[in-house]
Amino acid sequence: MAYVLALDQGTTSSRAILFDQEGNIAGVAQHEFPQIFPQPGWAEHNPVDILTSQLSAAVDVLGKVSATPRDVAALGITNQRETAIVWDRATGKPVSNAIVWQDRRTAPMCARLRDEGVEDTVRAKTGLLLDPYFSATKIAWMLENIDGVRARAERGELAFGTVDSWLIWNLTEGKRHVTDRTNASRTLLYNIVEDRWDKDLLRIFGIPASLMPEVVWSSEEVGRVTAALGPWDVPIAGIAGDQQSALFGQLCTKPGDAKCTYGTGCFLLENIGAKFRLSQQRLVTTLACSTQKRLEYALEGSIFIGGAVVQWLRDKMRFFPYAPVVESIAGGVPDAGGVVFVPAFTGLGAPHWDPYASGMIIGIGRDTGIGHIARAAIESIAFQVADVLKAMDADTGIKCTELRVDGGAAANDLLMQFQADLLGIRVNRPGILESTAQGAAYLAGLATGFWTSVEEIAKTRSERLFEAKPERAEMDRRYRRWKAAVERAKGWNQPDAQV
Repeated sequence: MAYVLALDQGTTSSRAILFDQEGNIAGVAQHEFPQIFPQPGWAEHNPVDILTSQLSAAVDVLGKVSATPRDVAALGITNQRETAIVWDRATGKPVSNAIVWQDRRTAPMCARLRDEGVEDTVRAKTGLLLDPYFSATKIAWMLENIDGVRARAERGELAFGTVDSWLIWNLTEGKRHVTDRTNASRTLLYNIVEDRWDKDLLRIFGIPASLMPEVVWSSEEVGRVTAALGPWDVPIAGIAGDQQSALFGQLCTKPGDAKCTYGTGCFLLENIGAKFRLSQQRLVTTLACSTQKRLEYALEGSIFIGGAVVQWLRDKMRFFPYAPVVESIAGGVPDAGGVVFVPAFTGLGAPHWDPYASGMIIGIGRDTGIGHIARAAIESIAFQVADVLKAMDADTGIKCTELRVDGGAAANDLLMQFQADLLGIRVNRPGILESTAQGAAYLAGLATGFWTSVEEIAKTRSERLFEAKPERAEMDRRYRRWKAAVERAKGWNQPDAQV
């Protein structure tokens, strides 16, 4: 068999990528699907759009290389995490739109639970903070706000899943209701120390245990595709949330290895090994992928708006027609001209965790042009990553010396060089930026013998290095101005803010 197929179900599109024995991309298909914003701060997807876009991408990529499912050794799935879907076990019909990870509607619920003093319990069991980002409050919102859903859930008629569960349920025609440990660890309901759904957490959020899927390892065969429109009879053998998948795709398999994925958001993870520990810097601890069927952990900092700031300039401001053009526009000026852009469109993630922060552009003058704002937008991505990595270094007590990068925005040389200069360390960009999909492919291929070991895979890796320039005084000054701007943006959308 010539290929491993990775299904990469993202926030704005579903992609299918075929990888060959050398880890190279043989074919790619991508289908975008609608984004739904019913109210400010709300974000939804139609689960059927997610499914159909992903299945059609899988069919398309096979057609592009004139392959059939018989040419595919295994299928790996990686997905947008935390996004919550609840559906009917009998009909397979969702009870509502999916509530997306970016959605902030449950901020008041999180505040109430913090006031009730449960956050320490939640953190000790899950490694996470009480934030609308994670799945539990999204499920609780559906149970309380959609007619009849709680009663149906109490009767055992409904199933919950993150996007991986939804896809596998449909690919196996309802035979398998599963998720892997990396996705389970993002729900606020999975005890990552004791390796189980936690009864206390389910009680805190008021969620029936009957909703929850079976939890499996990231690299093992869990079923075969039987859906008529899918890659029929291919074994599903890899599952991982997108950021843990990228961590594995970057081969960050040893403690201290760190990567950042520059996608819609930015996600920085560092492998910390087999011992669970809580962050003291408002980062989260999460489960990493394991091919050894043992618990392994990572520190993570999640940034809600990364590459999406460029999409905003393209779609809302109409600064340019295509996202890649931003690099040449930003490169047309020597610097941002004093402009600082805080892209807190959906609040601020790690290490600030402020759901009420607002987007802000400050430092505008009469001579400010599109190039300055575009450059400030690019730099805002790097500044947010610096916030997280500095917090991570403080947690581990060890300064990171190299950051491995991937994702669409990592193709931007201007951003990568600024990131290296700002951090003062090497930035390592692989020859193939599709680390998220590649990680899912690796997990599936290792489970089925397509690849024999991580060492075999590592021999195929190529990279480009961005070395930091010795401009510390200027970079430190710029970073201080960034931090001052962030403080101004915090709390702006607080309901009772006095402004």
